[in-house]
Amino acid sequence: MEQLIKKNPRIEVVDALRGFAVMAIILVHNLEHFIFPVYPTDSPTWLNILDQGVLSGIFALFAGKAYAIFALLFGFTFYIQSNNQKKQGKDFGYRFLWRLVLLVGFATLNAAFFPAGDVLLLFVVVGLVLFFTRNWSDKAILIAAVIFLLQPVEWYHYIANLINPAHQLPDLKVGEMYAEVADYTKAGNFWNFIWGNVTLGQKASLLWAVNAGRFFQTAGLFLLGCYIGRKQLFIATEKNLRFWIKVLIISAISFAPLYALKELVMKNDTIIQQTAGTAFDMWQKLAFTLVLMASFILLYQREKFSKAVSNLRFYGKMSLTNYITQSIIGAIIYFPFGLYLAPYCGYTISLLIGFFVFLLQVKFCKWWLAKHKQGPLEYIWHRWTWVGTEKK
Repeated sequence: MEQLIKKNPRIEVVDALRGFAVMAIILVHNLEHFIFPVYPTDSPTWLNILDQGVLSGIFALFAGKAYAIFALLFGFTFYIQSNNQKKQGKDFGYRFLWRLVLLVGFATLNAAFFPAGDVLLLFVVVGLVLFFTRNWSDKAILIAAVIFLLQPVEWYHYIANLINPAHQLPDLKVGEMYAEVADYTKAGNFWNFIWGNVTLGQKASLLWAVNAGRFFQTAGLFLLGCYIGRKQLFIATEKNLRFWIKVLIISAISFAPLYALKELVMKNDTIIQQTAGTAFDMWQKLAFTLVLMASFILLYQREKFSKAVSNLRFYGKMSLTNYITQSIIGAIIYFPFGLYLAPYCGYTISLLIGFFVFLLQVKFCKWWLAKHKQGPLEYIWHRWTWVGTEKK
């Protein structure tokens, strides 16, 4: 058995895990052409088969799971910042609200190039749950996280439909909004594209999140990340490593039946798919997310693995910069106002483009962090968060 790393890898493993999540997100987004579903129509049969395999494999591994890790670590970061202030006898809560206001600006920048796909504004809205629960006990935080992750709204609508078959989910017109977004994106007018994205696109993204159960899921993940921070579970003690082994085993065992139940539920009527189906889909994705997280954390304790993924630490330290710049780069590559390569890029080519962009971003991260403590957008967010104080 390889020797475990002796130094405390808490900060390193969190940065690497965040880097892993953002890397997975960029691969998924490239396959989706950043929610611009235009693909080649005349590919040879062998390439179509390969494309479908790539699509199925990447989505099975990362779709919904990378986002969940990203959200969970947002809650963990809140704990770190809040705890640092608490040690000085200060309440981080109101400073955090200002930090969320600043995040609106970054969300707008990201949304401008990512039609109806930004999640940062969702983080702003749901982030309020961290403010209101910041002084709760560990037990209360965990209970609240579990309640949110159980998807109570979906189960309310499911039970309401059982009682009254005429009960349906509210029609939020998300499909119509996405159709309008697709129209102005295809038109190729840059300024209409930008304006449409930061107005209609953001609205469509938030309302899609309502239908998809993302609001409650995100709240649960934020609180779960905060709880993990409170319990210091990223520190590589023997007790914590045993905990992550248990998480890995339980999650791995849970995934298969939850996935099977989700597939079974999805064969029912639309209202059942949208309610119970959404809940089971969230649960099977959460189980697989915990498999990925636990596996990564346990493997990271081994020197060979930590060295192999060392670039992810640099990537994770600049996650905000990388997340937003991937949207800008993706828009330039795939959309009509830019190079408009979407009609020529099937899933396999799009995946290779995603890897290439990732490698370029890693190279930039290593160069930048050799000269600065933080990424450019991270620096701006940090400086403005603490405006009016002596903290730098």
